[in-house]
Amino acid sequence: MDPVTLIGAMSVLAAGLCIAIGGIGPALGEGNAAANALRAIAQQPDEAPNITRTLFVAMAMIESTAIYAFVVTVLILYFNPFWDKALEIAKLAN
Repeated sequence: MDPVTLIGAMSVLAAGLCIAIGGIGPALGEGNAAANALRAIAQQPDEAPNITRTLFVAMAMIESTAIYAFVVTVLILYFNPFWDKALEIAKLAN
């Protein structure tokens, strides 16, 4: 396998793992936060506005982790410095 193909395949594999692992944690965290917020609202309906406001802030913070994983995935796929170097070496070899 030539270096260009290897770097391309490894970049796609790394991007896939990054978005898969980076998406599992926030999904579990958001589900847990929502379940606990609904449980708290069921126990204290009068505090629903306060709980809901706190829940939305927590969801935004949890979701930012998934967004960071997405940004890293895009960087791996489209701005990979190894890709340019491998293409340059492949051109010199031909």
